[in-house]
Amino acid sequence: MKAPQSRNSFGTQQALSVAGQKYQIFSLKSLAAKFPQVDRLPFSLKVLLENLLRFEDDNSVKKEHVEALVQWDPKAVPTQEIAFRPARVLLQDFTGVPVVVDLAAMREAIQKMGGDPKKINPLQPMDLVIDHSVQVDAFGRPDAAKVNADLEFQRNQERYRFLRWGQGAFENFRVVPPDTGIVHQVNLEYLASVVFSLKIGQACDGEAFAYPDTLVGTDSHTTMINGLGVVGWGVGGIEAEAAMLGQPISMLIPQVVGFKLHGKLPEGATATDLVLTVTQMLRKKGVVGKFVEFYGSGLSNLSLPDRATLANMAPEYGATIGFFPVDEEALRYLELSGRGHMVDLVRAYSQEQGLFRTDATPDPVFSDTLELDLATVEPSLAGPKRPQDRVPLRQSKKMFREALREMLKGKLEKVDPKRLETWLSEGGSQTQCAHQDAARAELGEIGKCAKVEHGGGDCSHLEQGAVVIAAITSCTNTSNPSVMLAAGLVAKKAVERGLSSKPWVKTSLAPGSLVVTEYLKKAGLQPALDKLGFNLVGYGCTTCIGNSGPLPEPVAAAIEGEDLVASAVLSGNRNFEGRINPLVRFNYLASPPLVVAYALAGRMDIDLYAEPIGKDPQGKDVFLKDIWPSRQEIDAAIRASIQAEMYGQSYSDVFKGDPNWQNLQVPKGETFQWDPDSTYVKHPPYFEGMPKQPAPIRDLKAARILALLGDSVTTDHISPAGSIKPSSPAGKYLQSLGVKPEDFNSYGARRGNHEVMMRGTFANIRLKNLMLPGTEGGVTAHLPDGEQMSIYDAAMKYKREGVPLVVFAGKEYGTGSSRDWAAKGTYLLGVRAVIAESFERIHRSNLVGMGVLPLQFEEGQSWSSLGLTGREQVTIDGIAVGLKPFQKLQVLAKGEGGEKSFQVTLRIDTPDEIEYYRHGGILQYVLRQLLAA
Repeated sequence: MKAPQSRNSFGTQQALSVAGQKYQIFSLKSLAAKFPQVDRLPFSLKVLLENLLRFEDDNSVKKEHVEALVQWDPKAVPTQEIAFRPARVLLQDFTGVPVVVDLAAMREAIQKMGGDPKKINPLQPMDLVIDHSVQVDAFGRPDAAKVNADLEFQRNQERYRFLRWGQGAFENFRVVPPDTGIVHQVNLEYLASVVFSLKIGQACDGEAFAYPDTLVGTDSHTTMINGLGVVGWGVGGIEAEAAMLGQPISMLIPQVVGFKLHGKLPEGATATDLVLTVTQMLRKKGVVGKFVEFYGSGLSNLSLPDRATLANMAPEYGATIGFFPVDEEALRYLELSGRGHMVDLVRAYSQEQGLFRTDATPDPVFSDTLELDLATVEPSLAGPKRPQDRVPLRQSKKMFREALREMLKGKLEKVDPKRLETWLSEGGSQTQCAHQDAARAELGEIGKCAKVEHGGGDCSHLEQGAVVIAAITSCTNTSNPSVMLAAGLVAKKAVERGLSSKPWVKTSLAPGSLVVTEYLKKAGLQPALDKLGFNLVGYGCTTCIGNSGPLPEPVAAAIEGEDLVASAVLSGNRNFEGRINPLVRFNYLASPPLVVAYALAGRMDIDLYAEPIGKDPQGKDVFLKDIWPSRQEIDAAIRASIQAEMYGQSYSDVFKGDPNWQNLQVPKGETFQWDPDSTYVKHPPYFEGMPKQPAPIRDLKAARILALLGDSVTTDHISPAGSIKPSSPAGKYLQSLGVKPEDFNSYGARRGNHEVMMRGTFANIRLKNLMLPGTEGGVTAHLPDGEQMSIYDAAMKYKREGVPLVVFAGKEYGTGSSRDWAAKGTYLLGVRAVIAESFERIHRSNLVGMGVLPLQFEEGQSWSSLGLTGREQVTIDGIAVGLKPFQKLQVLAKGEGGEKSFQVTLRIDTPDEIEYYRHGGILQYVLRQLLAA
């Protein structure tokens, strides 16, 4: 990492002394002396402003860029592009493996073109945390974590050897081994420094530079670190690669929405309930592409983990970041988490730069505001398919029934409407499944149930909405001691009352760091969690990213046999359709203590306020209120069980790994020796035959439509991370290479193999291609013959025929995880443009980065309103003459019913993105730049 070489046009470089150490800083205070409006900028924009001052080079950052941010108009539509250079890059293994694959391929490509392979090397610190590969195979047993860790290593040795090679071949690259923690929790508890400093001797006059810790990460929930006062957000892997290779991130100066908090959370409400409330509010407000910054006196009543929970969910409410400024609570957290040596510098720097918040700090000027009294927050869930769809716990039974009715509406024509309305409104239990009465029989699909036999001859009956997965998982909540200890207290009280989890529920506990295990043990709560089946299953994302593992065979058979709508309850951040488990159609987000409660209940069709959660050994009803801990109990558990030493011990050898990791046979060399027989890591085709100069861009002529998609199509729909079906194109490919289905692993684990991933593109079993109404899964019609086949097979047939492809979609296309394979796979299938009503920020950027045109319908227009069927041929004119950001392009769709001509807006938003597209993608652009340097 090099010292800044700023032109310092504003004369802001000056010295700061902290505890006898001198640092050079770029002073926002001195800038504010000339431009008083700087003092009232949102804190997050001040961080961007410091970044521009530090990197002013008259090339990517000019004096007028600094002036534009100083003179920021909060109400104006963003138009001013700036270049942002993060201090570091953060990866997780599902997205990190393809990043390292691309870097290895770029080294080989630059060498073949006569360049130096060492030029392909991270210029910024890059950390990769292996957290996405552990799957919940074993559960509810003392050795579950060891069994799952061993299976993980068996399945992923090839990937792990490759990452170990990368760690040795590239400078500035560290890997946190598997079974250590979740990337965002490790970042929050250990990696983040809040204020970066370059060591003495690396800067001018032998002094160090101090500047804000900033980052981008290849996971949407990188925003979790915003809770600690660090500006950072998720980007696609291809954008992260460019950033680590020295390219600035091109962005528009954003609007900033201020979210004012006041009061404090009431008894019974958790940080999870708060975040689900905030997510719903901000989704309704509309903050896509904007920064959200929290302010107000209520911040002082939120712990740092509470703030991190709110920041983590920024992708779910649509914002680029959800930022909390540095304050005393942030400093306390640094002390608690074993980083007390950083506190003096963080305090002094933040206060000097006007980046330190107190309750007396004047409110910044925002583009828009909204506010929430924390006292109004109530226990909540979110679901059954989207994190922004909050379900107040008081109404959960009613709203579950309405959602079930909606899902089964096509099968309810024969149900007596009066009987259906009675069912929707009545408050009684449905536990008499074994004795279906006439009323239940009349309800048809809604009244269905299935018998499940367990070991020892016991049996139970699954109903519609039965909870078959209850998972305490995900960085969002396992980073927060208050909700984790609350879950342990619920478990303890439940065990004391003689309650048990229902036998059909797959229970799991997957903390985000070793620290969680330590404080649960010290609090004496792990034994109760174990008694209810919440044994430790590993340290990783598990269920939240679809690594829930298979359901027990009797449960799976019952669901499939009766086509039941089964449910999952997890303490995660995503619950999109088809993500959690292929057999589970309803998925609810909830706080960890509520996850325990639903494991005890075993069903969604329950009012936890009014109905008993179970019976004690004496037959007495036990209600949720009887086992729910008070705020006082939770606070006492936190005080008694959490110590700074736990963090120091847990992270003392964070990069060491277990014997499996240490004993890996690691290849050597500056370039990677690709194994032609590998099914995990293959040489990608992006740079094959790449000329030193880009070819002219062309208009799109007579393209065919590969898919017509609806609203809220997620990156999970486009590029699933979960299980690979043997009958799918990817499954057939792996079997053709001799890989048995039990060794398929997951799409996420196979992201270093483009052959698997392109076959998995649009292969989610819940994807609905509306070209073929009534179908589900990755199927389409090849035209003009109309033959129905898999999307992959159709794309390859079109490729042989020389036919380019387009995809049409609705609103929020590409929402969800920052999954670069959703763009890479789209490109490799031959798709050259995606026309949608709106795009999720990261996916739009990823499409541009792969040389795919993102095009947006005019307001109020859609493929449906235009009467498109998917049978048309599509021509897009105006590309070849040269493109400009937000340019209007003309589309002509020609079909049997005639021609439809309409305008779309080019969603290439900046001049730099135009260059990326012109070069065929961002990596090709960077490679040519490095070759010419």
